[in-house]
Amino acid sequence: MTKELCQVIEQISREKGISKEILIEALESALLSAMRKKYGGRTNIHLIMDRQKCSINVYESKTVVKDVTNPLEEISLQEAQRTNPEILEGGAVEFPLDLHDLGRIAAQTAKQVIFQRVREAERDVIFNEFKDKVGQIISGMVMRKEKGIYYINLGKTEAVLPIKETLPNENLKRGDTVKAIIEDVRVTTKGPAIIVSRTTPQFVAALFKMEVPEINEGLVLIRNIVREPGERTKIAVFSKDSAVDPVGSCVGMKGTRVQTIVRELRGERIDIIPWTDDVRMLIARALSPASIDKIGINEEGKTAMVVVNDQQLSLAIGKKGQNVRLAMKLTGWDIDIISDTEYSKIRMEETDKALEDTLKRETQKKDTPSVDG
Repeated sequence: MTKELCQVIEQISREKGISKEILIEALESALLSAMRKKYGGRTNIHLIMDRQKCSINVYESKTVVKDVTNPLEEISLQEAQRTNPEILEGGAVEFPLDLHDLGRIAAQTAKQVIFQRVREAERDVIFNEFKDKVGQIISGMVMRKEKGIYYINLGKTEAVLPIKETLPNENLKRGDTVKAIIEDVRVTTKGPAIIVSRTTPQFVAALFKMEVPEINEGLVLIRNIVREPGERTKIAVFSKDSAVDPVGSCVGMKGTRVQTIVRELRGERIDIIPWTDDVRMLIARALSPASIDKIGINEEGKTAMVVVNDQQLSLAIGKKGQNVRLAMKLTGWDIDIISDTEYSKIRMEETDKALEDTLKRETQKKDTPSVDG
């Protein structure tokens, strides 16, 4: 191994982020493979590499036998003792081979093996770099769109953003800078695949962590977050410090923090709710922006009946039931919403039925004949 080759290995190591030892081992394997191919696949050929002196020595090893049957791998005891009088039968004699005997084809083989090992090492480096970043946000440039997938340039590699993981009606173009959350990092036959998404609730949570120092520092906790991508997100937050307002921290001065997130989400509405262990209060807040009049709960069945003003009914339910649907996911309770008018009608019917039952019982008492003792 010449000094020039050492310099090349140093350069590749720096540029690709691959350890020199891996590259040297790749070179050793490549040269050994090429030499064995040159000599008909014989396994009695091996290399000795000196890392400090940048030198390579190749040897063929022959076993010392009394009668030679395979001259390519065996040597007679008589011949072996000419060079080493102390050698015994069963020992081995090594003969140096000239590296120049590799030839053009063998050298090409060595080159291919080295490139293959470098590619494998690069894949390992990329996989190890991103495997622990699942749940983190990456930012990259859209390179191309193929078969329902956007490919995002991350510098050393590309991330895969399926179109189904983008926001509704979002049409990304080549050159656009986009943020997404890493959902999975897996090994494929083509190398590491970094799967990212813009539709998961965790993406919004990660954006809040980036924009809100109190969340990043652990002062404010995200207790739950639910989302219908492109439409609405509800996030419940809690402060570990009574002096820190969790909602105010997320909103920011004049709404700057939350507006930054809303812009990234292409105008998606975000309801930020202070978490409470009071179920009635939590349900009322989860139905924001609607105002709630009354709430009745059934703890055993985790169901709630919510009464709202007639003008608030459509707001509480939301477009196609979206608001109440997200509120149920956020709280974990089944919520039924009725208007004041409907509630009054139910109460009136219940009152009428109770009165009717009372009259029926009184009538039955009058019609029952008395028995004298």
